[in-house]
Amino acid sequence: MEAFDGRGVRPISRNPGDLALRLAAYALLFAFWFAFSWRPWLAAFSCVLTVAILAVVSRLKRGVIGEPLVFSDFALLRQVPRHPELYYTRPLTDPRMAGLLLASLLAVALWYGIEPAALPHEPSVAVLAVIALPLALWTLVQLSGYGALGRRLATRFPAPDLERDVARSGLPATILAYAARWRSTRPDEESGPADPLGSTEARDRVVVVVQLESFVDPVRLGGPALPLMDTLRARATQYGRLRVPAHGAYTMRTEHAVLTGRTPESLGFGVFDPYLAQGGAEPTSLARLARRVGFETVFIHPFHRDFFGRASVMTRLGFDHLIMEEAFTGAPRIGPYVGDVALAERVLAEVRARTAPLFVFCVTMENHGPWKPGRLPGLDDPHAQYLHHVAHTGDAVAALIAGLEGLPATLCVFGDHAPSLASCRPGFGGTATDYALLHFGDAAVAPLRRDLTADALGRKLRAELSPA
Repeated sequence: MEAFDGRGVRPISRNPGDLALRLAAYALLFAFWFAFSWRPWLAAFSCVLTVAILAVVSRLKRGVIGEPLVFSDFALLRQVPRHPELYYTRPLTDPRMAGLLLASLLAVALWYGIEPAALPHEPSVAVLAVIALPLALWTLVQLSGYGALGRRLATRFPAPDLERDVARSGLPATILAYAARWRSTRPDEESGPADPLGSTEARDRVVVVVQLESFVDPVRLGGPALPLMDTLRARATQYGRLRVPAHGAYTMRTEHAVLTGRTPESLGFGVFDPYLAQGGAEPTSLARLARRVGFETVFIHPFHRDFFGRASVMTRLGFDHLIMEEAFTGAPRIGPYVGDVALAERVLAEVRARTAPLFVFCVTMENHGPWKPGRLPGLDDPHAQYLHHVAHTGDAVAALIAGLEGLPATLCVFGDHAPSLASCRPGFGGTATDYALLHFGDAAVAPLRRDLTADALGRKLRAELSPA
């Protein structure tokens, strides 16, 4: 199951250590399911089914995003029932989903009736066994990152290398080992100044950073030229390609990189979901730095507060004021999400209403996938839908540029990742999107083309918050 990747059969490593680790992961899965049922054949079937499901989901994910399943993906499972449309699945109330779940429950119940439990006949011994096995598994999990076992895992998995480790040790073993390594090696927090840096002299200063959902220059996707791109190339202080940490998804990776300026290497095994790893505990985030020099800090995103746990994460990152979906009641929606132009209008309203230097970090939503029939009236082709939305993104950024003219302001716009479209599969542009940095109220300078990584852009933005 694991060897077949959809393009052929990959060889399985015959190294004794690799085979032992692979089989140990299967044994742990068997023990996990056995602890629920005490029926060996049911546990064995459940183990095989689990490995098969992991392999299929990982194969699908690799085809869209370009990487296999990782342990942090399981932390996102709680979001799937709440936002099934974002995960290309159906609600649990859909008859096809509900029917499948009901059939599975009936099959398990039938198996329970056919296969006898392997529990000891003595009731007291049976109760002890039912308690002891889960306790033993829980203890193993707690100790997996420490002691002799932790040292062995650290030697075998010193740093994240997904492709190598999955090919060598198998998907279940890699998922379990990475989770253990993450628990035992949380990334270090960057040190920052403990005392306030003083207030900025530019009392009217405005810094607006806009993360554009699934944004790349549409010409790169075979679409028509976007007037905004010519404006950016002529008007921006600096612009270029932005190398982001993922393709087609994982917005939080790019978001975290820009807000903190931290390199992927500094995050250790937390690199796959920095919000899960740190929860916003970043003393030198852009928002915290902005607060230290007297800026009001505002986070704007027209979507649910619970998604990625953004409300709590952004508060911990240093944002004083969160403007989220409930603030956009009645705002125009283009497809299922609040339109980018309406979002730009809200950003400019915050700029006009400011009473102090203002730092705004805004995340757009209009062009979030999936792009599928029924999303837009009379426009069912996913590629055409994307281009329709990206034109609105161009209008929104143009409105921000016009609204900030004449102010002592900085505007930074960047794409979080390329879209997960059939015309834009992994490998497109090497995970690069586009970015631009514009200054207003200053003497004109010649635009500079410079390609950056997302974390390098975050470090560059720190200078925009320095006291004038």
